[in-house]
Amino acid sequence: MSRTSATAPPSPATGTGSRAVVTIAVVSALGGLLFGYDTGIISGALPTIAHDFRLADAGQQIVTSAILVGAIIGACFSGPVAERLGRRPAVTWAAAIFMAGAAFSAIAADAWTLGIARLVLGLAVGLASQAVPLYVAEIAPPARRGGLVVTFQLAITLGILAAYLSGYLLDENWRSMFGLGLVPAVALLIGMSALPESPRWLFTHRGPEAARAVLVRVRPDTAAAESELDQLAGTSAEEGEQGLRALRARWLRPALIAGIGLAVASQITGINAIIYYAPTILGNSGFGRSAAMLTTVGVGVVNFLMVALGLWLVDRIGRRRLLLVLLPGAVLCLAALAVAFTSGQAPQGGARWIVVVGILGYIACNGGSLSVVLWLAGPEMYPLKARAAAVAVSTFAVWFFDLIVSLTTLSLTSSLGVSGTFCLYAAINALAFLFVFRCVPETRGRSLEDIEGALRAGTFRAMR
Repeated sequence: MSRTSATAPPSPATGTGSRAVVTIAVVSALGGLLFGYDTGIISGALPTIAHDFRLADAGQQIVTSAILVGAIIGACFSGPVAERLGRRPAVTWAAAIFMAGAAFSAIAADAWTLGIARLVLGLAVGLASQAVPLYVAEIAPPARRGGLVVTFQLAITLGILAAYLSGYLLDENWRSMFGLGLVPAVALLIGMSALPESPRWLFTHRGPEAARAVLVRVRPDTAAAESELDQLAGTSAEEGEQGLRALRARWLRPALIAGIGLAVASQITGINAIIYYAPTILGNSGFGRSAAMLTTVGVGVVNFLMVALGLWLVDRIGRRRLLLVLLPGAVLCLAALAVAFTSGQAPQGGARWIVVVGILGYIACNGGSLSVVLWLAGPEMYPLKARAAAVAVSTFAVWFFDLIVSLTTLSLTSSLGVSGTFCLYAAINALAFLFVFRCVPETRGRSLEDIEGALRAGTFRAMR
């Protein structure tokens, strides 16, 4: 977990040029795979855990929510860790914590031990969800930054899908479900040892030569590396405070509004409510447990495929356009779900399939837009001196509102009914569309230094 030497010779694991940054993105994305697997595995494991430990509803909620509480705590510490130790060591620490959490979860002797182990896993989730996108964004070239950072989100959906499949195939063997998380954690820990540090972190902490040594390794030629270094030098020369204190600057507010707004929107628009409670919703629609679980696997497949499509589109049509094209579809799908449940009873006949199509369509439109842009927006919108702290704040917002959604969804369905809850989420998705239209600029193809320059010049929101 020591800092990477900036003058180390190129490693065979990373190679040179574009192949190097792809390798860096893929290895780092194992943090996203662990994130998705460890948050998703509880859905298949919880029924058996509840039986083995004789857990009432309160105990089940504690075991389920512990990882979200840990993620909030991890997000609070992620900014200082990534700023003081470096981006790469922050990811390495997350890998080590993932290993510890997976091992303790698999051997937990009682519910309290399991809850603490899940809390430890949450610390790793909170740290990885800040450090990995930040690291990849700072090392990727502008033309490919979107797709490379979105690899993290693609890995999250793959982890969730793997968790669903593990729950279905391993059935009641919940210890093995948790233990499987050790495999990608070990791979991430070993893989990160071969990767370089972020050149932007090196520039501010070790100087231009250290940054140049890495840029030469990860850019196609020396001229491209020198040009990027010149831009970085110009940005770093700007006056201003660092860390959390930098967030008070008036010129930074448009980026904070856009970045934190997208973080909040990604949660309150309801996608995790669907992911967490899809089996319950389908059960209420008259589907048997096996059919409900298989459809839940379908949710995971659609989520993965749409993020994969988003990875391809985000650098071709742009972040803003992707959001504006797909969010209206999410509104329509939620409206269809609200109509299907209007009677207040389980839908009958063909209406059941409206529920299935509505759920999958919503996952496609929301997951293919907000979920794709979520981990990309902050790292590329925030300026260098405030980037680690600002991304940490956005990450905290994600996990805080995720916890709120997980704790209120069933209460909402009790007070508003299923139809009313879907109506509420449809309205929130419509508001998210208006927010993107008004506050979120297009950052496709721009260097991080160009985006910071637009912020300082007051032209950030005008980027289209």
